[in-house]
Amino acid sequence: MRIAALIPAYREEKSVAGVVRETRKYLSDVLVIDDGSDDGTGAEAVRAGARILKNPVNVGKGASLIAGLDRLFGEGFEAVVCLDADGQHLPAEIPRFLAAAETADLIIGNRMLDTRGMPWIRLWTNRVTSWLISGLAGKTVPDVQCGFRLLRREAWRQAAIKGRRYDFEAEMVVVMGRKGLGIGQVPVSTIYGGESSSIRPLPDTLRFFRLIWRLWRNKGG
Repeated sequence: MRIAALIPAYREEKSVAGVVRETRKYLSDVLVIDDGSDDGTGAEAVRAGARILKNPVNVGKGASLIAGLDRLFGEGFEAVVCLDADGQHLPAEIPRFLAAAETADLIIGNRMLDTRGMPWIRLWTNRVTSWLISGLAGKTVPDVQCGFRLLRREAWRQAAIKGRRYDFEAEMVVVMGRKGLGIGQVPVSTIYGGESSSIRPLPDTLRFFRLIWRLWRNKGG
C-alpha cells in the first residue's frame, strides 16, 4: 500500500522541521500544507525534506486537509497519515497506524487511554464532544478531536465533508460512520507543551455546535 504523510501547518516555523524529519523516517513522501503562514514555516518544511502546498491566505485546518488529501490521492497514494505540525503527535507512533491500515477505512489516534498529560479543560471538552459525535455517527469513537489519523483513498472518495476548520475532523467521523465505513483506533501519546493553540475558543465552539445541529437535522445523510 502506497502511503504518504500530510501535515497542515500554520505559523509553525519552530516545530515543523523536526516533525517532518521524524516523519520521513517512516514515510518517505511528506506533504506540508502551509496555511497562509507569515513566518518561515514553508521554508523550514522544505529544508527538512517535505513538499509544500501553500495557501495564499489562511483558510483553516479542514480546508488545508481537503486540499492535501485531494492532491495525494490524486497522485495515486492509497492511504494518508495526517498529523499536526506543532509536535503534539509523535511521528514515532506512525507504525501503529501502518500496522492497522488494512483493518479499517479510518484509523484515529486515541489519547484517552492515558490522559495524565492532558489539561483538564481539553479532557472535559474531548469527552463531551466524543460522546456527541459518537452518537451521531452510530459508532463509539473515544477521541474524535485527535488529528493523528490514517485515511484510505476509497473512503475519502465516498465522503462529502462541509467543515473547513476544526469541525472537519469531527464531521469526518460522522459522515464515514453513517456510510458504514470501518473506523478503528490505535493508542497514541498525550503530549501538551508550551505550544499555543490555533483553536479560537468562542468561534470554534460555536462552529462545533452548528455542526452538531446540522448533522442532527440531517440524520439520514
